[in-house]
Amino acid sequence: MIQLTLYTTLGCHLCETLEAGLSRLAGVEYRLTRIEIGDDEALLARFGERIPVLVDETGAALEGAVSPAGLAEWLAARGWLDENAWQAMPGGESEAPSEPGGAVVRRGRRFLS
Repeated sequence: MIQLTLYTTLGCHLCETLEAGLSRLAGVEYRLTRIEIGDDEALLARFGERIPVLVDETGAALEGAVSPAGLAEWLAARGWLDENAWQAMPGGESEAPSEPGGAVVRRGRRFLS
């Protein structure tokens, strides 16, 4: 089981969206520790304009308004992405929209076909 930390605050819709995406896309068991930054001046100064901030066991962080593709990429880089869940999501790799000139968008990146 992996340990993740989410720096958040009450009423943060971006934090709720990130948590929902994590529960859908994580292909490994995880424990999520939520840290409320609003109760601590130092945390508020450090993370106030960056939340949500998701931190893995090594200290690597994913922060701010993260798209599903950004979360999927972050999880995939660690070997934690549930590929089937990602492909089943609207906008997931299996439903990548075509772009003019034969380019295809996958995980937020353009590829020539």
